[in-house]
Amino acid sequence: MSILAGHTRSRRLAAVGAAILGVLLVCALAAPWLAPYDPTERVTRPFAVPSGSHWLGADDVGHDLLSMLIHGARVSLFVGVTAAVAATTIGTLVGVIAGYARGAVDSVLMRVVDVVLALPVLPLTIVIGVFAGPGLRTQVMVIAAVLWAGLARELRSQVLSLRERDYIQAERAMGAGSLYVLRRHIVPAVLPLVIPQFVLTIKTAILLEASLSFLGLGDITSASWGSMLSMAHARSAFLTDAWLWWVLPPGLAIAVTVLAFALLGNAIEERSRPILRVRRRSRKRVTTPPAQPATADPLVVDGLTVVYGDDGRGARDVSFTVREGEIVGLVGESGSGKSTVAGAAMGLLPAAARVTAGRVAVTGRDVAAMSPAELREIRGNRISLIPQEALSALNPVRTIGSQVDEAIRAHQACGPDAARARTVELLGQVGLSAEHDRAVVDAYPHQLSGGMRQRVVIAMALANEPDVLIADEPTSGLDVLREAEVLALLDELRTRRSLALLIVTHNLPVIERIADRIAVMKDGALVEIGATAQIIGAPRHPYTRLLVGSAPRLAPALRSVQP
Repeated sequence: MSILAGHTRSRRLAAVGAAILGVLLVCALAAPWLAPYDPTERVTRPFAVPSGSHWLGADDVGHDLLSMLIHGARVSLFVGVTAAVAATTIGTLVGVIAGYARGAVDSVLMRVVDVVLALPVLPLTIVIGVFAGPGLRTQVMVIAAVLWAGLARELRSQVLSLRERDYIQAERAMGAGSLYVLRRHIVPAVLPLVIPQFVLTIKTAILLEASLSFLGLGDITSASWGSMLSMAHARSAFLTDAWLWWVLPPGLAIAVTVLAFALLGNAIEERSRPILRVRRRSRKRVTTPPAQPATADPLVVDGLTVVYGDDGRGARDVSFTVREGEIVGLVGESGSGKSTVAGAAMGLLPAAARVTAGRVAVTGRDVAAMSPAELREIRGNRISLIPQEALSALNPVRTIGSQVDEAIRAHQACGPDAARARTVELLGQVGLSAEHDRAVVDAYPHQLSGGMRQRVVIAMALANEPDVLIADEPTSGLDVLREAEVLALLDELRTRRSLALLIVTHNLPVIERIADRIAVMKDGALVEIGATAQIIGAPRHPYTRLLVGSAPRLAPALRSVQP
């Protein structure tokens, strides 16, 4: 009940703030018609007291203060909104670029942010304003220069988190470039954070504009609320009763405006959620993979060594081959280096990892030697990834159909209708039968069962007829029946499509059902590789014997296991 009351109170406060801002906006836009006099003309005697003709009296020259107050709304709101737009734009760009690019770009941009945040705001605005000279342009520039850094730091942390989400990694594995991922996934995800910050930045900008104008750094030809206070102070309004109608009204106007933006901004911030809209994709170019040598195996790992940091080994001297139409199971305990090898094959190693020796060749081409553009070309095209945990790998706020469409159009120039027809075909090929196709296409990931989600990511991986398919724990989290269905599907697909299939798993009983060969890893090294029957029936390495002997089975798998 308290939560509902809090939401109701938030909506009411937001409505109050919006109503106040609506009145102020009308006053600003209609100032020439609402103001009874020209604020620059002398219309009565100096220091005239409020009357029926001049509701707020006059200043020391005889200008009508009510007319100045109404026109002042235009200047104060213009400077506040313009400066907030500039600060929000800069902060958003810096935060998103730093969080997504990481590395040297992130370090440089964040050091600049640290410097800006470390400097006191008001003294910094005064110093910059004095050097730039008074005027509206100076106010906008100064205010934007001191307000962007906080938003940049907040957005950077959000983008760093988003960048490592499974569905972003899956998108990159399909061959999506950085600009596409930013435009389609990162920016829409952080936009709900930007909107309330923009509203709250206007509030701060209006306060800073009033401060700068009071210090004489505003435009003397355009009277804002801050410049009204400055003139009142400079012309000794406080020595007479004139301060009651010269100082209080602009001060209250600033306070009410700031309060309105605060109420609205806080309500938006409280209720905003990252809701993404599915928009039409722009046309993609057709990518034609280079011809591969006739004798090249689809996937060759040759002496691969991957190092994390300065001395942390992820994999060392790993060598194996996956041939056309073959399933190779890569097994081992957690931390054995299986995922590192798979990441190296996709060119998707973490930032801390680097290949120090060996190579991974996909259809005869060395992945480590490829440029980012070449990697995007083969990902999802020549080599595809079935990521672990399908629910995390799928974007939770987009329909299944739109995500499979996206996998197709990443490498094919086709219209929405053709892509959707191909999507329905792919879903049928992975066992989501015709009567389920439409429901699946329009469903969101959370509306499907675990087995159906796994079939969807398999369909996405197969969208562009790859030569190599890497499945990272494809049955993780599934019950026994769904596990058997997914394995049978993978086995059937590799036969039908002559796929080279590498399955990464720690579950030996799962992989032995369909694998032609099994490669066993421990502590980053490949300790044994051989035909499935040999690995299960007569393992040679002590660790393999321990692994096989530890696997639960209804009957012993080993003919002879030495202690």
